[in-house]
Amino acid sequence: MALDRPVTPDPYPLLPAAPAFGVTSADVADGQPLKADQVADGGDTSPQLSWDAVEGAQSYTVTCFDPDAPTPSGFWHWVLVDLPADVTSLEAGAGAEGAELPGSAFHCRNDGGGLGFTGAAPPQGDQVHRYFFVVHAVTEPQLGVDADASPAVVSFNLAFKTAGRAILHGTYQH
Repeated sequence: MALDRPVTPDPYPLLPAAPAFGVTSADVADGQPLKADQVADGGDTSPQLSWDAVEGAQSYTVTCFDPDAPTPSGFWHWVLVDLPADVTSLEAGAGAEGAELPGSAFHCRNDGGGLGFTGAAPPQGDQVHRYFFVVHAVTEPQLGVDADASPAVVSFNLAFKTAGRAILHGTYQH
């Protein structure tokens, strides 16, 4: 049974403005369907990401958000904080729980309760969902949260500490 609801807006233009910078992926083509290993029943593998260095960035945060989830708050699939400023790429699978991460980087809880990347898993028959992979250039070496921080708390901190934002989105539908 399909859910009857309007398409949610792209949430990023609703945030405080931040300069854009480039992000690419060997695994995600902007606006195109995700690969099978990036979905919950296909491997839960985070995609490879590469981004432009941002002048003034002291660290990076990487997130994956589905605004189309049937909840008022969407669904956070991945929250990786405190990547060192000299890191401008992640290999596929870096989002695995327990993965070795550079410097003092760590995962915060996603909305599924795990500490890592949770693949796409929209309800069967639902509309196409968008998965926004976003790299946030952060103005401080540490965001000021710990692994127990909710994605909402991470986002709140990012609102005041973002020097730039790079966005790439994939799609998925059961």
